[in-house]
Formats: sequence, structure tokens, C-alpha cells
Amino acid sequence: MKVQTSLTDLKQIVDNVVDYTFGMDLTWDWPGGVAYYGVSRAFEVTGEKAYLERMAAWCDEYIEVGLPGWTVNTCAMGHMLITLYEQTQDQKYLDIILSKIDYLENKALRFGDRVLQHTVSRGNDFPEQAWADTLFMAAYFQLRVGVMLKEKRLVNDALHQYYWHINYLQDENSGLWYHGYNHIKKDHMSGINWGRANAWAAYTMSRAARGLPEGYLYPPMMHIWSSLRDQLAALKKLQHDDGLWGTVLDYPQAYGEVSATAGIAAAMVMQDNPLHGKYVQRALDGVLANIASNGRVANVSGGTAVMNDIDGYLRIDKKWAQGWGQGLALALLSAVIESSGNGSEEGV
Repeated sequence: MKVQTSLTDLKQIVDNVVDYTFGMDLTWDWPGGVAYYGVSRAFEVTGEKAYLERMAAWCDEYIEVGLPGWTVNTCAMGHMLITLYEQTQDQKYLDIILSKIDYLENKALRFGDRVLQHTVSRGNDFPEQAWADTLFMAAYFQLRVGVMLKEKRLVNDALHQYYWHINYLQDENSGLWYHGYNHIKKDHMSGINWGRANAWAAYTMSRAARGLPEGYLYPPMMHIWSSLRDQLAALKKLQHDDGLWGTVLDYPQAYGEVSATAGIAAAMVMQDNPLHGKYVQRALDGVLANIASNGRVANVSGGTAVMNDIDGYLRIDKKWAQGWGQGLALALLSAVIESSGNGSEEGV
């Protein structure tokens, strides 16, 4: 997919965003997990060794002072560990990866047909609730580890999570995703089509569709491909004139939200439908307009639970830089660089 941009300028912006991200006070939790996933993608497409070295230094210091307990959200940090292990073959990174996998397989709360319950602490935070966020934090991580280690059971469990999250969260009539599903009440709670939830879904489905070897041999992949196709068809109609997607997708007055826009546009880049090019171009221009010269990504909504009503989503503040904003912006910029043919291909 071709977009009008200077790759030299884009790589400089990536460098600025990476530098700002390393200056943030991130911890071993999902904001850092998404942020450093973005850095790892930037490393993969640019080959900039300094990114790898800075991730390793940050990670090694954290290991020395002590890691937290695992939750679905803290498993997001596993994405960076995959890159570190693949590049260094250092066993300590693999040991932590396998510890996270053991948690997800054997200790994490599940409901229904072994669907991962979204957890943000070691408590039972949201009983029998499925959130779109889980796809990025846990299922996509499982899939990547399964591909890396050639462990089919991990691939199958990851695809199982995708299958059920699609069934629980996607409206098959509109193509859009709800933020969450309550299995006890059998409802979508407030039933809001939240922008970043749709980004988590679109981005991780696009990565699964792109990176699973012989994906056509796994029946759930057909489900993913169709889900993603219908979602992107719906999303392209809801893009704002400035290239952003709203924090509530189907509410025209909702503010444009940069992390959702970056994740959705990155998914479009990786699907490589040439008719999506104009939407990607607008989104890229919109995201770049929200990246300061020091690499700070602006207009990113704060952490958001499944809110009670639309007003709850609209009132989430967007003043501060957030790890997930930095990471998803890097995911988009990396996808554009890679699609230009100036980046290196990698697996899931």
C-alpha cells in the first residue's frame, strides 16, 4: 500500500517517539507492554540496535529489582520479551515468557468455554467479562509464542480466544466491536462501540492473519479473516475529516482519539487492500499532526474501563501522553515503513 510520505522523515519521527517513550516512567504493566511492543516493532523495521539495547537495559534493571505478579494486563510485557529473546537467545527472557504462558494456560481466570477473563490485578476484577483489550495483552502474545516455539497448543488456545472474543464482542450486523461482554448477564453492559477496543481487535487480527504460517489450515482463521474484513468495512465509513476516528466510533461529536486511529490504520496497512489507501493516508496525516517534535503523542484517551454510558467515555481525559498511545503510534509508523519495502519482514 502506497502512501505519500517521506521515509526519511518518518524514521526520524519514529526515533523521536522511541526516545520520548524511554523517558516515560513506565512500569511492568500494560502501558509499558504496549509502549515497548511499539519500540520492538520499530526495531524490527529499522534495524536500529539502540532500540534493542535500551529495551534490554530497561528490562534487565526491572528483573533485578523484581517483577510483579501476572495478570492478563501484565502479560502485555511479553511482547518485548519475545523480541529480546529472538535477538539475544538469553534464557532469562524465555523463562519469563514461559512463566507468563503458564499463568495464562493454568492460573488465569476463565469462564464459559475456557475464555480468558480480563484481569488488571490479582483479584477477580470483572467476573466473567471479556474485553477486547485481552486480545492484545494475552491472546496475541500466546499466538506469537506459539509460532516462535512451534507449539501448536499455544496457537490453538490463542485462536480459541480470538474465536470467542469475536463471537462475544463483534456486532455481526454493524461489523463494529463492543468494548466488553458480561457472560453472567449475557449483555454488552453499556454497549458502546469504543474506538480503542476496535483498534485492539483490528490490529491483533491483522497481525494474526499476516503472521501465522499456513493460517488457512486453522479453521478459526477463517473466522478472523471475515471478522476483520467486516470490521474494516464499517470503520472506513466512520473516519472523521481530520483522519482520526472518534473515541466513540458511531457518535459523530466524539473527540478524535489518536491511539485508536493508529491501531485501526495499522490494521488497514497490513491488510494491504489498495482501496484502503486513502483512509490510511488521512489517518497517517492525522496521527503525525498529533506527534510533537520531541516524540510525545497527543490526544490519547486515558485508561478506560467499560464505562456505564456514552458520557463516561466522552469524559475520559486526553491531556497526557500514555504508553499505549506511544506504542500504537509506533505500530502504525512501523507498518507504513515496512509496507514501503524499506523494512524487514518478520513473523507474528
